Amino acid sequence: MERRLFIKNSLLTATGTLLVPPILKAGNFVPNLSVQVDIKTKGKKYTKFWSKCVGAGRANEGLRAGWLEQLALAKKHCGFDFCRFHGLFHEDMCVYKEVNGKAFYNWQYIDDLFDRMLEIGVKPFVELGFMPKDMASTEAKQFWWKGYVSPPKDQAKWAALVSEFTKHCISRYGLSEVKTWYFEVWNEPDLKGFWDGTKSQYFELYKTSVNAIKAIDNDLKVGGPSTSNFVPDERFDGEVEDKTKHKTLTVNDINTLEWRGVWIKDFLNYCQKENLPIDFISTHPYPTDWALDPMTGKGGGRVRQVNATKEDLEWLQRTIKASAYPNAELHCTEWSSSPSSRDTTHDSLQAGAYIVKANLDGIGLTDSLSYWTFTDIFEEKGAGETIWHGGFGMINYQGIVKPTFHAYRMLNQLGDEILHKEEGLIVTRHSKSGKITSLIYHYPAERKDVVDGDVEKVLNTGTPRYLSLTINGLKPSSVFILETLDRNHGFAFKKWEEMGKPEPPTREQTTILKNAAFATKKEKIKVNTKSLLILKRTLQPWDCLLLHEA
Repeated sequence: MERRLFIKNSLLTATGTLLVPPILKAGNFVPNLSVQVDIKTKGKKYTKFWSKCVGAGRANEGLRAGWLEQLALAKKHCGFDFCRFHGLFHEDMCVYKEVNGKAFYNWQYIDDLFDRMLEIGVKPFVELGFMPKDMASTEAKQFWWKGYVSPPKDQAKWAALVSEFTKHCISRYGLSEVKTWYFEVWNEPDLKGFWDGTKSQYFELYKTSVNAIKAIDNDLKVGGPSTSNFVPDERFDGEVEDKTKHKTLTVNDINTLEWRGVWIKDFLNYCQKENLPIDFISTHPYPTDWALDPMTGKGGGRVRQVNATKEDLEWLQRTIKASAYPNAELHCTEWSSSPSSRDTTHDSLQAGAYIVKANLDGIGLTDSLSYWTFTDIFEEKGAGETIWHGGFGMINYQGIVKPTFHAYRMLNQLGDEILHKEEGLIVTRHSKSGKITSLIYHYPAERKDVVDGDVEKVLNTGTPRYLSLTINGLKPSSVFILETLDRNHGFAFKKWEEMGKPEPPTREQTTILKNAAFATKKEKIKVNTKSLLILKRTLQPWDCLLLHEA
């Protein structure tokens, strides 16, 4: 979510003439990604964690028709099982009021939202928060919609709210259903903007919450601490953030620093000491840092190297395994290329390639890596100023899908057995049907860091990569479909430019843009008489290709 002021240059002026190196002639074709796969190879089972959960802004936005339509679209194509959002107990959900000291609960808005989500086939990944106004101990608020972020003035009243909410969910949806859900305590309590209290006060809130839920049924899944992105310093070691200890603006290369999760070890130790259950650890490993220079007091954003997410997941794995909770699940309940809702690379092609790379690199390391968010119907900073404003969503406000949507759609189509995997490519098999699906991407080696900054400059970074893929053992004359996402296919921005950049587009223009956004390039490839599928391609930087049996 929006954690620091970080506004990028607008994409509206970022795309100019594209300088693409010419494709080499066939006689000069020398592959630097050469792969041969036999489909008789024993496959390795794995979990497609990228389809587990996706994020959204706040609960009340989910009562809108457009939000629900886009969630249905994301479910259909990307397969997301859960959706997580803020503000479930916010005033605009009308959940809690006190009259003469007596508590009154109203679940109608939550019921409306959860009912519609479940009809779509998406379960709530429940974030418990923010604080109802009548229960808040301070006036601290977040966002223009003024979510109260203080500890409760009475822990017993919070316990009662959590308990009554959980009981109501069970009454409405059944215990067996609610046992499949996740209950996450709060959001980013390490940041003062989201928690006007201390570390110890958050731990007390977790204790109150987990005890209230487990008293109803011990199999209900509860976790935390839902902290913000990794840091390389001691800023969060105390009870509240110490901004004088920020290091990342004081060094030339932030990747020489040792990064670690926030509050994770302290949380694990506290729960062990208090004999509290933890069903899952949650955190938000954005591959960035927004910090202050302790010498000047000036702020700025620093982007980490492209493998940062994999390294953070490995740190989390080691930390959990070494704790008293080695079997706790790991859910990264927010993640993106940056925690800014005005980062124009979110709208562009390179974010799609980054998503594919980071998720494939993370196989076996987490139970979920929840993209923040599926939609630009998102108002932490208010509504987006333009149709392409760098919003988090993989679908823009008008319902036009972005390259990030295609990245998740392609990932979702992979089989459940890995036959071959290396940098730039994965070949999978569907165990039930035996069909083969491969996903190929080109995240150029010249780009050392996570994508950000000037869209045109990043888009033109890197040189082509030459692919030679041979798959053996297929049925002769069978047909595969090769689908390509590149700067000319499945990327509606170019069509919008050709229209004269309408703000906003008309209904007719919106329909054209929606169609252009889905128009990836599709080709048929035939298996030869020797049971071989041979694919040779020149991959331009940021291209993503999906190869699957027709």
